[in-house]
Amino acid sequence: MGFFGKMLEGIRKTKDNLSKKLYYAFSARALDDEFYDSLEEALLAGDVGVAASTEIVDDLRNRVYERRIKKPDDAKELLKEILVESVEYEVEPYSYPLVVLLSGVNGVGKTTAIGKLARLFTEQGKSVVVAAADTFRAAASEQLEVWGKRAGVRVVRHNEGADPAAVVFDAISSAKAKGTDVILVDTAGRLHNKKNLMEELKKICRVVERELPEADFRKFLVLDATTGQNGVQQAEVFSEAIDLDGIILTKLDGTAKGGVVMAISVELELPVLYVGVGEKIDDLIPFDAHDFVDALV
Repeated sequence: MGFFGKMLEGIRKTKDNLSKKLYYAFSARALDDEFYDSLEEALLAGDVGVAASTEIVDDLRNRVYERRIKKPDDAKELLKEILVESVEYEVEPYSYPLVVLLSGVNGVGKTTAIGKLARLFTEQGKSVVVAAADTFRAAASEQLEVWGKRAGVRVVRHNEGADPAAVVFDAISSAKAKGTDVILVDTAGRLHNKKNLMEELKKICRVVERELPEADFRKFLVLDATTGQNGVQQAEVFSEAIDLDGIILTKLDGTAKGGVVMAISVELELPVLYVGVGEKIDDLIPFDAHDFVDALV
């Protein structure tokens, strides 16, 4: 199955949730206030969020007026155009050596995302090492070892309770010695002790910047799509600590709240870079704005 097919399957629950409401909205005889209210209700039902839904509907209203559009069907194409613009970002291509740090709360699928990212990079012919820097959660390193074996990459780990920054230091040293292309960094996700966690993330970032200053360093936040608008709040917390470069949205196939992609992009001005659409190791796919909107609307 190609990327579009996986995207279509991945957001089927969201599409099913939205389709009847969108059909009702675009069955209107005129582009009047009732039409725009119905459209906003449809977007909110898909968990696009209040701020993003309002912005999208206002934008549509303005463009309909500017282009003298009269028919709801024509407005639907315009909506698709706006939605693509809402979630499409120009992202600089990776350069190597590349360091990718994954942060996020417990349970969002960071460790799984690391394993799937490792597979993506190895399929592109890149060598990969994983830093098991979540030394807080019991069995986190063992779980990473399992994913490392599946992806065919080596994992650098220390004992439980070790300094996460020391694990990252050792992974970088190993990468330098072996000429490794990509370093993937797993981190702890305990928000109940937010201050310590954020300081830990900052320390890891300082180690990367000091030990591998020439690296392309990307900081991604992993969010669980099933949490909907809570994901936006999580992103705000992590953005306070580190300068995020993008989002990995997991479990998109298990929710009708896939509209959160729009909320993240509009409210946080962060690109969604990868989406998880299944349990298999190749079910993390690069996000494509056109594919997403085509599958959704």
